[in-house]
Amino acid sequence: MLTILGAYSWINIRFLLEGAWVTILVSVLSIILSYIFGLILGVIRYVQIKYVSAIVGFLIDIIRNLPLILIIFFTYFGLPNIGFKPDPIWASVIAMAVFESAMVAEIVRAGINSIPVGQMEGARSTGMSYWQALRYIILPQAVKNMIPAIVSQFISLVKDTSLATIIVLPDLMNHAQIIYGQNTNYTIPMFLALAVMYFIVCYSLSLLSQYLEHRIGSSKKKGADEAEIVAQEAQR
Repeated sequence: MLTILGAYSWINIRFLLEGAWVTILVSVLSIILSYIFGLILGVIRYVQIKYVSAIVGFLIDIIRNLPLILIIFFTYFGLPNIGFKPDPIWASVIAMAVFESAMVAEIVRAGINSIPVGQMEGARSTGMSYWQALRYIILPQAVKNMIPAIVSQFISLVKDTSLATIIVLPDLMNHAQIIYGQNTNYTIPMFLALAVMYFIVCYSLSLLSQYLEHRIGSSKKKGADEAEIVAQEAQR
């Protein structure tokens, strides 16, 4: 009991929270960047731009089949050889954003492909351009289908931040290792603390996913009405 109480002293908890802040910071930045670039790359793959889509698809396939830890190593140890030396935080953000962008791109492409072809044809028949139809008709419907897979991927990203400990990212895992490295009796208490903190962050993302699905589902009819208005305006 004394060992557990000692492991959870205020000094140790504060040190863990500092690491948790870095984990959340890296996760949020990586999520934002990977969503933006993943959406762009996914759309490029879907629209089949001559040569460009094929090249993007080839690069995505390469990245998706590489271990994330290899990308982290390359970002931290390889980029300095070409004149760019990021610190552990930015090296982690760049590596995870690159890796997750490839994953999100495939989710986006699959989500768009899940929409019946008739939706695009119907939108085009009302006078919409291809890009108008994609933006106002196809993507809003595809986003609802993509939410569970994207959130699941982002939950994996949060857990994968622990891999960056290898480049001494001062995250939650790194701080826990420092604590139980000083006192091996704290090993199990620290593992329990890690489990609780990672669970809180990841479960919060799961709740956010459910909330977004509910909101999008409840606004589906409203979105369809707005799309019809846009179609009528485009027809004029």
